[in-house]
Amino acid sequence: MAKAAAVHYACSECGYATGKWLGRCPGCGAWSTLAEERAPTSSRAKRSVAGRPVLRLVEVEAADAERVSTGVPELDRVLGGGLVPASLVLVSGDPGIGKSTLLLMALRELAAERQVVLVTGEESAAQVKLRADRLGGAGEIGILAETNLDEVCATLERERPEVAVVDSVQTLYAPDLGSAPGSVGQVREAAGRLLRLAKEERIAVFLVGHVTKDGAVAGPRVLEHLVDCVLQFEGDRYRSHRVLRAVKNRFGSTNELGVFEMTSAGLVGVEDPSLLFGRPEDEQPGSAIACALEGTRPLLLEVQALVSRTDLAMPRRVATGIDPKRLSMIVAVLGRHAGVSLGQADVFVNVAGGVRIDEPGADLAVALAIASAARGAPVRRGVVCLGEIGLTGRLRAVSQLERRLAECEKLGLSEAIVPDGTASHDRMRLSAAETLRRAVALGLDARGSTEG
Repeated sequence: MAKAAAVHYACSECGYATGKWLGRCPGCGAWSTLAEERAPTSSRAKRSVAGRPVLRLVEVEAADAERVSTGVPELDRVLGGGLVPASLVLVSGDPGIGKSTLLLMALRELAAERQVVLVTGEESAAQVKLRADRLGGAGEIGILAETNLDEVCATLERERPEVAVVDSVQTLYAPDLGSAPGSVGQVREAAGRLLRLAKEERIAVFLVGHVTKDGAVAGPRVLEHLVDCVLQFEGDRYRSHRVLRAVKNRFGSTNELGVFEMTSAGLVGVEDPSLLFGRPEDEQPGSAIACALEGTRPLLLEVQALVSRTDLAMPRRVATGIDPKRLSMIVAVLGRHAGVSLGQADVFVNVAGGVRIDEPGADLAVALAIASAARGAPVRRGVVCLGEIGLTGRLRAVSQLERRLAECEKLGLSEAIVPDGTASHDRMRLSAAETLRRAVALGLDARGSTEG
């Protein structure tokens, strides 16, 4: 009599497994996320393994890591200079953000010189063909409409393409697993087998992944640990601009940023995003210019702020594009060390264009935008703000200042407010400030103040 397959329950959010069903996951605390899974029904005989010889690291040749250009410059930038053979890349993002469009464009460019295959599990081959026609043609892209993991792996082993795209990994299922496609066990099995296939057959594989309502990659966390690179596609689907950033990259920096514009002909790379995001309206209170550094690319961004009196016992602090905790800290320092009282006011801060700023070098721009909105005085024309704010109200210098100032000068800015002690610059005027109070006094145009 055949032995019954073992049953366990796994969390669809974090991958926690237990032998009995629970209403709340002990691992991540989510409710109603434990789903039943069965172990593979096929029995596998134990084999004796002799082991493999161990090499010394100095004997390993690294010539096989030569990068391949995808034909999409912004994608190559985020990958670290191109696609590495035998790598596994996970591309995630909200539905409709443009993941499939971006990878289809990359496959079309790669197909001119290399063999490529698109494995589609969410759309039929006819639907993919219609999208390719809208983007300018399908080229020599091979396509496989299949969700059976065994069939997908067997086809890739037979065809041995140089680049493959799996759209998406949540649609694949292994027949010997009893769970549904997209479950923790299925996603883990699909990622593991595709990883082995990529390394053994030297196929560069793109995996398209779904995201949760919080914006994180759906499925077990092991999926992000298995892959070589995790790319996050961000942006508002109702706006035309998208931002691609690397969350994890074993072959390059995670600080690079790619900017795209969605057009009728597909995604078009934006070569100079500073012209797009760093154009404030002149003489408008509540607006300041920051220069953030994303990898090797300096990026001018407009920081907007709105300060409104409130009758609420706890005023609101709403941040879009920056860390809300960072905003609360800047508001507290403004009130304590710069004389900008915000205890009875709601504060709203937004980074124009839907871009997110993570580096502390934009603190001074956020603070001046808030102070400008609170006092009704615009930031002086042609001024960029560069500096990190400490809890004592003092300013700290930012890294790679020369590169930032060169970008500011290229776009016509004439003055920069910087922390005290910064070296002088040949072609831009630098106004040094030791404290935040001094920076506010230097940056605001007192003639436009409406403060009573």
